[in-house]
Amino acid sequence: MRGVRGPDVDTAPAAPAPRPGRRRSPVDLLILAAGIAIAVAAASPIVARWLGNPPDQRLVDLEVYRDGGAAILRGAPLYEVLTQPPQFLPFTYPPFAAALAVPFTLLPWRAAQWIWTGLIYAALLICVRYAFRDLIRRTGRWAPLTTGALVAACAWMVPVRDQVRFGQVGLFLLALCLADCCARTPRWPRGALVGLAVAIKLVPGVFLIYFLVTGRWEALRNAVLTAAAATLGAFALLPSDSADFWFGALLEGGDRTGAVNGTTNQAVNGIVARILPEGPVRSLVWLVLVLAMAYYGFKLARRATLAADDLRGPDSNALLLAGVAITGLLSVLLSPVGWIHHLVWMIPVIGALAGDGRDTRRCLLAAGAWFYFLFPLPWWGTKLIGPDDPLISAFFGRIVQDLFGFAAIAMIVLLGTWLVDRTSRTGVPSQPDAEVGTLAP
Repeated sequence: MRGVRGPDVDTAPAAPAPRPGRRRSPVDLLILAAGIAIAVAAASPIVARWLGNPPDQRLVDLEVYRDGGAAILRGAPLYEVLTQPPQFLPFTYPPFAAALAVPFTLLPWRAAQWIWTGLIYAALLICVRYAFRDLIRRTGRWAPLTTGALVAACAWMVPVRDQVRFGQVGLFLLALCLADCCARTPRWPRGALVGLAVAIKLVPGVFLIYFLVTGRWEALRNAVLTAAAATLGAFALLPSDSADFWFGALLEGGDRTGAVNGTTNQAVNGIVARILPEGPVRSLVWLVLVLAMAYYGFKLARRATLAADDLRGPDSNALLLAGVAITGLLSVLLSPVGWIHHLVWMIPVIGALAGDGRDTRRCLLAAGAWFYFLFPLPWWGTKLIGPDDPLISAFFGRIVQDLFGFAAIAMIVLLGTWLVDRTSRTGVPSQPDAEVGTLAP
């Protein structure tokens, strides 16, 4: 039966970690302190850099959320609000997201920045725990140190740094989707967290398709019901703003989100827009490429997930994570705008490649992917496009500009083909009659 997995097994058990509720030894406390110290030391320069920005350049997206919440409190039209100069940014999320932002409007601006940044790193910790679960588990009592090192490493990836720079919600959405799809025995109806993410921002709606193509019917039902309940609740609370969003702001597209041909847009639409001028031809090319990407992308996500159902142990976890990561990358590539900070989905990509750390080739690929995203490569491409030699510099500059988008496409193919084939050959088959670790209805 699809969707049923046996108990997780390790061929070489690690030293046991302290049991929950058990008193930690002094050594365990030192290991925990070292893990926290590593994570804090890595994050501190990033926090100091971006929270030390001039006030009008600091966490500008958090300011959008706060202004949206403030508009609700004073009864102003939500989708006519603009942030203070020089940004002049509009609110682009569903009204439900604005309602969630209301508590931050009651805080002083400085306090809101620090609390929001702390929540971003808390979400990063959750993402790391799910993405590198088997690697962390394998290290036994050293797991807190491993976790701290992984959080530190991920914190310096460009998409994660940009989350702090702009005060974005990407890591919150990533944490919701990873927890919902990868928790072994969730304490909530599976699919509910994805539904909540969809109600906050429409882009995670790709996971509704993921649940559909992989036969996760109960998760699909729960996600749709949760998203619908949150959206209808927002309609009841904010009927005028809800109508403005669903029948107005949502259809404005690039007029509200910004220029689609900007360097930071690494979606297929952005890649095409940097090559072709605006018009019917560009729209047709984008539509054809998006449909092809959606077809093959979801096909590979389904392949990885169903292969995970046929295995157990760390190999199964890695393939399940691969299917989820492919879907997350599709959320970036298929969207009209997929900003660089949306590529926090590279965290589960790297986790799926690394697995439990026993396969050297997979670990090298994971390390390479991590290293690749430490540098702002697309912005280097922008600098290559100059007036001296327009033809050559523009050609190579455009290629470099799109390197993050190309990498996302390459990772979808790598996870859905090479990783599935390699893991399926070496993995431990699942036991059909096992009742432990059900991951699908």
